Amino acid sequence: MRSRRCAGWATGCARHGSARCTGTTVRIRTIGRRAKVPLRLRLTLAFALSMAAVLAGLGGFLHARLGAELLRGIDLELRSRAGVIATALDHAGPLPIDAGRNVIDPDEAFAQVLDSAGAIVDASRSVRPRPLLPPAQLRKVAGPTFFTERVPGVDDTARLLAVPATAGGHSVTIVVGANLGDRNEALGRLQILLVTGTLAALLLASVIGWLVAGAALRPVERIRSEAAAISRSSPEQRLTVPDTGDELARLADTLNQLLSRQQEALDREQRFVDEASHELRTPLAILKAELDLAMSRPRSHAELAAAVSTAAGETDRLVTLAERLLVLARSRPGRHPLQRETISLRRFLDDSITPFRSQAVAVSSVVTVDAPDEPVRIDPLRLRQAVHNLLDNALRHCEGTSVVVTGRRDRDEVRISVADGGAGFPSAMLDREPSAFGHPSVNGSDPLPHGAGLGLAIVRTVAEAHGGRVAVTNPPTGGARVDLVIPA
Repeated sequence: MRSRRCAGWATGCARHGSARCTGTTVRIRTIGRRAKVPLRLRLTLAFALSMAAVLAGLGGFLHARLGAELLRGIDLELRSRAGVIATALDHAGPLPIDAGRNVIDPDEAFAQVLDSAGAIVDASRSVRPRPLLPPAQLRKVAGPTFFTERVPGVDDTARLLAVPATAGGHSVTIVVGANLGDRNEALGRLQILLVTGTLAALLLASVIGWLVAGAALRPVERIRSEAAAISRSSPEQRLTVPDTGDELARLADTLNQLLSRQQEALDREQRFVDEASHELRTPLAILKAELDLAMSRPRSHAELAAAVSTAAGETDRLVTLAERLLVLARSRPGRHPLQRETISLRRFLDDSITPFRSQAVAVSSVVTVDAPDEPVRIDPLRLRQAVHNLLDNALRHCEGTSVVVTGRRDRDEVRISVADGGAGFPSAMLDREPSAFGHPSVNGSDPLPHGAGLGLAIVRTVAEAHGGRVAVTNPPTGGARVDLVIPA
């Protein structure tokens, strides 16, 4: 029964937005997803709206221009008619003007002569009953003045021109007008043509925009399809770069560079995993073999001690390998920002070799430092890790010889060199950049020292984090030399 109630309340929750069941409020929210408009449609709409704005502006300009020109023609005609009436008034004689001395043609469309009180002195037959302008507007007429008014008996508005004049020694006002119906009708026809033409042009522009956008986006879709095929099938394949030299060609070229960098990163990670597995397999196999051998049958104390000693050595080897892998991972460029400090180059190198003095004594070697007491700006912690790995590799393979650590500042660069008097690096190591682990040479007869590749990989990573480089050489005088060069 209780489950039915909860189910019913949950159904109510879906209807009203919340429900309560045994004191717990359950809220169901619906998050609407914004509808995604395709790029082709967006481009078409943008093109159509731009065309609509241009056509609307052009149509408005044409409409206003034609209206102004038609009105200008009407005004010129009104001025001419007012001039004719003014000339007639000069020869009309004294007021009032009788029927025999009319100065206005009775068939004139809109024409009146008004005295200063607004009374009609003379007028055309169509506007004789009442003045075209009231006295209030007549008082505003100080010179030729245009008005747009509704005239009784005319269906449309009229354009009026009031001009002060003199008749028989009295001040009068000549008022002439013209019906604006023809002008307004012409503007209406133009407006219909503009609206119809604009709609037709917008429809045509939308179709053209749709086709042009499709043609422009077709290479983009092809690049997308090729990229999808590359990710699914062969990661070594690259996009086809069109020979157009435009933005799409640069886009395809940039994507190819990105794919190449991704492939290189994947290859490096895969090599790292394979090499780490191979490197870890040997000490683990030895450790397991010693333990299995120790437990296979009763052993003497000496045999057990030897097995434990071997296992401890392999465990130390695993710990060292794990620590170096951790240092290598943390030293990747961009993982952690550099903490640069200004420090004496001589003091830095003296502090760096201090932990290795006892190890040097154990292998009958001597570690010396040759560096000036000059200030340099470095990350001491990161750079010390690199120097420690170089010293560790050198002391492992130069028993009974000396190790010289040299530091020099040359303009904008700091060069730290570690040279030993050992057997030198295998030729396979001199021909390539240091990788995470050492490998035998191509013919398999010149194996790299254990751990040398990993240590040099750490050094190279630290150098790259500083924006520097690493060089591995065998000097003509013998031994091995590693140069770490970083910006000062």
